This record gives sequence, structure tokens and C-alpha cells, in this order.
Amino acid sequence: MISIIGSGRVGTSIAFLCMSHVLDDVLLVNRNENKAIGESLDISNAIPVDSGFSIQGTSDYSKIIGSNIVAITASTGVYLKNRYENIISQANNIRDIAKKVKQYCPDAIVLLVSNPLDVLTYIFQKETLFSRFKVIGIASSLDSSRFRYLISEKFSVPQSLISNAFVLGEHGDSMVPVFSGVSVDGNQLSSMLNMDEMITMRNNVRNYWKRLRMYKSRSQFGIAKQTYDIIESILNLKEITIPASVVLEGEYGERDVAMGVPVKINKNGIAEIQTIDLDEAESLLLRESSHRIKEQLRSVL
Repeated sequence: MISIIGSGRVGTSIAFLCMSHVLDDVLLVNRNENKAIGESLDISNAIPVDSGFSIQGTSDYSKIIGSNIVAITASTGVYLKNRYENIISQANNIRDIAKKVKQYCPDAIVLLVSNPLDVLTYIFQKETLFSRFKVIGIASSLDSSRFRYLISEKFSVPQSLISNAFVLGEHGDSMVPVFSGVSVDGNQLSSMLNMDEMITMRNNVRNYWKRLRMYKSRSQFGIAKQTYDIIESILNLKEITIPASVVLEGEYGERDVAMGVPVKINKNGIAEIQTIDLDEAESLLLRESSHRIKEQLRSVL
């Protein structure tokens, strides 16, 4: 069973994808039970006729018992200026959720989607003492897809011709698009852009959410698809390599922090934290990104 904690736009979009693609039973958990039930009734009409799975809504955490995967999308409010606006209430909320997940399904793989993503990933892992390889923050893959999209637009090429467009570090204003490893139709991206163009694109990746919010209240489909892809790979015994937030213990020279790095995910969670080459400037930016996350952590620990 897949339990999704939070029945807002992102949580319900993940649930819709899981049910329409016949992945597993889904349980929507929301503090407003009527909201969870209503969304489950709606999504149930998207279940294929040959599916043996069902979806239910509840506010009762005890029903998550037996979940293979728990995705956490719950939010205490909408951020407008940056992802740290609600950090105190979000940190308290994730501690409460962590206690319940630890009580009812201590063997689950946990996917964190709520913001501030890296801070909450760290808090959840420390509160539960789950293996760091089973607590995965989903956001850097979204940032990477945005990076890939901007490259595609810049050079008018399909995204299928772009490889290794990774964004590492914080899911926030200090995220680090890694230009040095990107290939565009066999050509190195770093040779196709001057420094000013790189800085502009980096800022556009970091501020993508602000541009999106000029047209709609918040993003939902991109992060829902990124989360679904991980759930699908776990349940269907596939491997997927993406950047995701994980508590580090020396990788990339960092420890006691969670941030986005390339990882290989399989049925057991994170199977490997991968090391990719960074140029000197990118390494410095990644250290600065780690420092920023640690500053925010100190405010809630």
C-alpha cells in the first residue's frame, strides 16, 4: 500500500497517477478527513476497469499500517517569497508525522515532498532514526527537469537530446545546476554558453517557481510525476538514478546535512549515493548551498 500524507494538489496528483497507472492501493491521509474522502471518491473514478486496487481517505494514521511507501506532502501554509517562510510550523508538523510513521510503519520507504525539503528530510530521519537510505527528499529531480527544460528552450532542441542535466544542493535559492557535465546532442553545454549566460540560466532555474506562480498559484504536476516515478521504480523492482535529498555522512565532503545529490534508488530505497565530477566553481557553490541549509536547520533544532 502507498500512503500519502497530505491531500492537497500535490498529494492528490500523486494519488491520481498511482491509481490510473495501477500501481497499488492508495491511502490518502489528511487532518481534514472530509477532504481526504472527497479526493479519494473523485480519484476512484479514474481507476482502470481491470485494476484490483482501491483508494481511500482518512484522518486516522493507524490505517497506514503495512504501507510499503509513505509520501509526505503535508503543508501548514503556502510560501510566497521563499521556501523557509513556514519553517517553524512545518518542522513541528513533520516531527508529529514522523512519530506516527515510526509507530505504524517503521519499515516503509519515506518520500519527503513538503518544504523546506532538505530541512524536513533531515528532521524526519533524525526523529525516526530510520536508515538514511530509506528517507528520500524529492525535489532536486524536479529542479533538474526544470534545468533540462530551460536548456531545451535555449537551444530549441528536444529534451531527449539533453543528458546529465543535474541540479544538486538545496531545493531553494542556492541550488546548483551542474553545467560541466551536461551534454546537448553530443556537445558539452559548458562550451555553448558564456559565463553571463550560465549565470542567467542558473538564476532562471532557481527562480522557476516564481515565474510559474505568475500564472498559477503553485506547481503540482512536475513534482507529482517525479514522486510517482520513484514510487513506480520501487514497486516494480526497477532502478532509477536521479538527484534527491539524503542525509550525508561525508559524501561530497559534507555531513550532518540533507541535500540533493545523485542517487540510485531500487526496491530497498537508496542503493547508492553517486559521486559525479564537479568543477571548482560548482564545488564551491555546493559547499555554500550546504552551509545555507545548515543555517536553517539551526533555527529549528
